[in-house]
Amino acid sequence: MTTETPRWYRSSYSGNGGQCVEVATNLATAHGTVPVRDSKNAGGPTLTIAATAFAAFLAGVRAGDLGTA
Repeated sequence: MTTETPRWYRSSYSGNGGQCVEVATNLATAHGTVPVRDSKNAGGPTLTIAATAFAAFLAGVRAGDLGTA
């Protein structure tokens, strides 16, 4: 069995303000999860989100359902 390594990326909409997250969607199909981490602390903790929950979050963002801060 091989272990897949997360391929981290951040949105092309991210600027250099330092308030970015990185995601590794390459694990969604095989593991059913999407790891998320702080781009400023790549060696720090990783939050693992169920792929279905992450897809629902993205759908909400795209639909404008999450409001503004």
